[in-house]
Amino acid sequence: MTDDAVPDLRASDADRERVAEVLRDALAEGRLDMGEFEERLEATYQARTYGELAPITRDLPVGAAAAPAAVSFTKAPAGQDGWAGRIVGGEGSSAGGFAVLSGFERKGRWTMPKRFNCFAFMGGGEIDLREAYFADREVEINCVAVMGGVQVIVPPGVEVVVRGVGVMGGFEHPRDDGPPEPGAPRVIVGGFAFWGGVGVERKVTRAERQRLKEQRRRERLERKEARHELHRARREDRRRY
Repeated sequence: MTDDAVPDLRASDADRERVAEVLRDALAEGRLDMGEFEERLEATYQARTYGELAPITRDLPVGAAAAPAAVSFTKAPAGQDGWAGRIVGGEGSSAGGFAVLSGFERKGRWTMPKRFNCFAFMGGGEIDLREAYFADREVEINCVAVMGGVQVIVPPGVEVVVRGVGVMGGFEHPRDDGPPEPGAPRVIVGGFAFWGGVGVERKVTRAERQRLKEQRRRERLERKEARHELHRARREDRRRY
């Protein structure tokens, strides 16, 4: 059955979330401005059928595809969504980082190898795993920081183990470290810091922050509307009696 054959089929929360992800990518890439993003995101969460969802992304590319295409609502086999889809195997797109009186960064959609080695001497580095793919379910970041620092940023749900040694320096554990999500990768951070430091923190992406902001806004509007409905109902009751 093709996508066009089921326009009246009811959409699920997962379907709406896939469309929202395309919109967040388009916002980050500059394809949509904030006004267009907010308008389309609101339409996404109000959509009830595939037919209502499909036009929202018809003029946008899906993921990293070069040509525009509408979001496919064909159900993928189990294990293709979520963390399973981000553990891709292979060698990784970058094996390490090096900074001497300078800096390095790895961020965006890159593939984290099984072992990433980095060195910072009077410089700094940033390793951002929020949008990264992973070569294995368990990966290791080995840091040597001498009078410098390295910052590791991980998304919520990833298990983090910090094993580094600091001499007049230190390795910082992530704050608010909740339980790992099922299927999430395990990130081991180790190495040595002398008069320097290695920090690990959890952050959501800018697009996810925007989505959460929009969700809170919708919840406030729904509560406001519910209060108005309650007041109208009470006025109607008073008129009857």
